[in-house]
Amino acid sequence: MDGQDRKFIFGTLQSIEGYIDPPDALVFSTLLHAQTRRDLAGALAEIGVYYGRSYYLMRKIAGSECPILAIDLFDQDAGTDGLPQQYQRFVENGRRLGLSVEESLVIKGDSTQLRASDITDRVGEVRFFSIDGGHRLHHVAADSALAMATIADHGVIVFDDTFNPAWPEVTVGVADFLRTHQDRFSCFCMTKYKTYVCRTAYHALYHDIIASSAGLSAFEQTDTDFLGSRVIRLHNPIGRRMLYELMCRSGMRAFSERAYR
Repeated sequence: MDGQDRKFIFGTLQSIEGYIDPPDALVFSTLLHAQTRRDLAGALAEIGVYYGRSYYLMRKIAGSECPILAIDLFDQDAGTDGLPQQYQRFVENGRRLGLSVEESLVIKGDSTQLRASDITDRVGEVRFFSIDGGHRLHHVAADSALAMATIADHGVIVFDDTFNPAWPEVTVGVADFLRTHQDRFSCFCMTKYKTYVCRTAYHALYHDIIASSAGLSAFEQTDTDFLGSRVIRLHNPIGRRMLYELMCRSGMRAFSERAYR
């Protein structure tokens, strides 16, 4: 992770409406760069793009040569004509940021109806798969099965809202996935909003990447056990969160990165 990444995360990226906060954006950056350094190749994929905040973060870090598959219903934000404007806003955000969208790698539809070949025929195996689609149990079950079927051996699956009390079925779905496939998949990191999973053979690698990352040193790290795996829980200290929010609300967003050094 370099200074340009942090400048983008704490500045430009925040102009896009969305839900990935700086702590998880820093984890995304840490993992994607670590994969690149180790030649752990593959595409990126996201279910639940919204207006592109995490999509464009991944695009910025991975570069224009890395294929990124975007999957979303794109049925939100009705205009005056009653038609959804979400997709147009998503693409326009890319133009504004100077980050392209390869429209042939956008699937407008229900992720639960997709087959693994709908992904692999377009981009091949996936090294980083972000799941933030439907939040009911059947959505999580279908999306996790899709990710499992398309992820590279060294890939990472990221589940959003895992322990959000507003979406309890996400918690159940992720736990079901890990319990059912605990011989193959393990959780290695948790934050307030997301859970990071990989194949068990790569658990030690990714656990150590998180534990040793200088870019994540601002967060309190606690080792815990979750369904048979040793997991790093990254805690965002209240003091840092308050300082970050205060700087943003005071018109000092350009300096807000300093709250997480």
